[in-house]
Amino acid sequence: MKEINSIRIDPTIKRLLSYATSEEKVDEEYNKYICSPNRKLYSGGVNGEIISCIGVEIHNSRDGVIKHIAVLPKERGSGMGSSMIRFICKEHNLNSISAETDKDAVLFYANFGFRITSLGEKYPGVERFLCELDLK
Repeated sequence: MKEINSIRIDPTIKRLLSYATSEEKVDEEYNKYICSPNRKLYSGGVNGEIISCIGVEIHNSRDGVIKHIAVLPKERGSGMGSSMIRFICKEHNLNSISAETDKDAVLFYANFGFRITSLGEKYPGVERFLCELDLK
């Protein structure tokens, strides 16, 4: 895993972030990683090709919040998402980690061991879930 901090967004990172947020918000979200000291964005690769990214916000209490996580469709199911979460937890010595997600990704977090709580319909017709994992 490698930290991303270049001012110009790599096209592959842009594509990955578009899976984790809306296409319109990619540049805005990327800028938050570049400008905010408590946000970090990392990429993962295979044979020199970027295939995944994870963005996290770290709070003083060493609690991490996954803001974005994405793996190229052809690489999904290979364990890359889980290994990125393990990397973040170790790299930042986190006490806990959480994420908010939709029903498409909730099973991924449940399988990893996160506690899942429904937040109800945060947007019309869209149920959101809070996924939390205590590490210490």
